[in-house]
Amino acid sequence: MNTNFTGVLGLLHLALVVWAAVSILGSAVTQGQKVLWILLVLLFPVVGLIIWFIAGPKKP
Repeated sequence: MNTNFTGVLGLLHLALVVWAAVSILGSAVTQGQKVLWILLVLLFPVVGLIIWFIAGPKKP
């Protein structure tokens, strides 16, 4: 795989993780749930983002 393409995918993944974390922190769930969601997104990068996108906390 081309190094430039891999770098772009890495930056895209980083942007998605930051966006997910900001969205989770701005949601109306409890602090404990926020911590669990952020850990899920950080520990399971691709799968965690997909699960968060489908079932994660939404802004009110």
